[in-house]
Amino acid sequence: MRVAIIGAGIAGVTTAYELASEGHEVAVFERRGSVAAEASFANSGLLAPALALPLQAPAWPAPGGQFGWRVQQWKAARRPEAAARADALHHLAVYAHARLQSLRRALQLDFESAEGLLLLARTARERDAIAPGLARLERLGLAAETLDAAQCRAREPGLNEQTPLHGGVALKPAEIGNCRQLAHLLRVEAQRLGARWRFDTTVRSVAAGGELVHEHAPMQALAGAAAGGRPQDAGDTVPTPLGPQRERFDAIVVCAGTETAALLAPLGLKLAAYAITSHSLTAPLRQFEAHPDLGPRGAVVDLHHDVTVSRIGQRVRLVGRDAARLHEVLHDWFPGAIQSGQLQRWSGSHAQFADHLPVLGKTAVPGLWLHAAASDAGWSVALGAARVIADGLQGRGAEVDVAGLGVERFA
Repeated sequence: MRVAIIGAGIAGVTTAYELASEGHEVAVFERRGSVAAEASFANSGLLAPALALPLQAPAWPAPGGQFGWRVQQWKAARRPEAAARADALHHLAVYAHARLQSLRRALQLDFESAEGLLLLARTARERDAIAPGLARLERLGLAAETLDAAQCRAREPGLNEQTPLHGGVALKPAEIGNCRQLAHLLRVEAQRLGARWRFDTTVRSVAAGGELVHEHAPMQALAGAAAGGRPQDAGDTVPTPLGPQRERFDAIVVCAGTETAALLAPLGLKLAAYAITSHSLTAPLRQFEAHPDLGPRGAVVDLHHDVTVSRIGQRVRLVGRDAARLHEVLHDWFPGAIQSGQLQRWSGSHAQFADHLPVLGKTAVPGLWLHAAASDAGWSVALGAARVIADGLQGRGAEVDVAGLGVERFA
C-alpha cells in the first residue's frame, strides 16, 4: 500500500520503519527540517514501562490555572474502565521495550544508553503517595524494589549526602536512551527500505479515503537552534513543488503530536488533548579521576519536584515541567556535576489526553489511522505502538492487546 505518515518524531519514524519493513510504499511528511526536531529532541530518555502512567492518581484539583483540565483527569482516573486501560498501556510499554531490544540486536543500533532508574523520596509522605501505584506494578509483574537511603546512595554514589533522603524505589526494566539519536538511526533504516521523506512540509488537511493536502513551508525556528545546537537538514528524498499539493494514499497514519487534534477536528474526531510543555537542561558531565561519580549512573526522579536527572552518554540531562526548578534539583542531588559553560536549554510540547493514554489504531474515517502517544509515555511505547499499526494495516492481529486505547473512547 501507499501510506502517508504525518510527523517525524519518534512516533512517526518508528511507524515509518515498521511499515517499510512490511514492504509498504511510505511517505513521511514533517513540518520541520529533520526527524525528532520537536518533542523527541531532548526529552528525558526514560524507557521504563513502570512509568507509562503516573504512579500517583490525580487528586481533586485546587482552584486555579488548568482547573477544568485537571477535573477531566480526575474523572478519567475514576471511570470503571480505567484500570483495564491502564493495564493495556503497561503491556504495550513492556512489548515496546522488548521490540527495542530486538531491533537493537538485529540492526546493530548503537545509541547512547544507560541502565538504572531510582525514584527518590525526600520524605516518608512522598514515598507513601506512590504506594498504590507500586501495588499496581506488582500486580502486573513489574519489579519495584523499595530501598532505604543508604541503598539508594549505593546505587547512585554521586547523590549529595547533604540533601534529605528518606528512601527510594528501583524500577525494572528501565533504561535511558538518546531518543533523538535512535530516531535518526531508524530514519536511515527506513529510508534503506524505501521510505521517502518530505521535510519542511506542512500537512494542511486530511480527508476520508486517504487524501491529504500538503505544502512545502519551511519553519524559521528549529528545535535544535532553540536548544543551543546547530540544526542539520536531514535532506528530502522527494522533490518539493511550490504551493499546496493534493495527494491520495491507501492509508494515512497521523503521528503529528500536538497538531493531531487540529487535523482531526474537521473530520468529526474530537480528541480531548492538552499541550504540555517540558523543559530540559543538558550539559557535559564534569569528570575528575579523583571523583568519578559526580553525576548519575542511570536516572533518578525527584518525586518532590517531578524532575528527572538522567545520564545521556557523557552528558547529564534534567527534565521537568518547571524550568526554574531544574538547576535547584541538580544542585540538590548532583552539585558540581556539569560543565555549565556548555549548557543547552530546550523546551518542547507534547499532547496529553485526560486519561494519560495514547490513541492508537484505525479510526471510523476510511483510510485514517492514529499513533498519538500520550504525555511522556510516547518514547516508551513508540516501537510497540508502531508495530501494532503495522500489524493492523496488514490485517493481522496485534501481538499485544491494546483494547481501550483507540479513538472510540472519545465518542
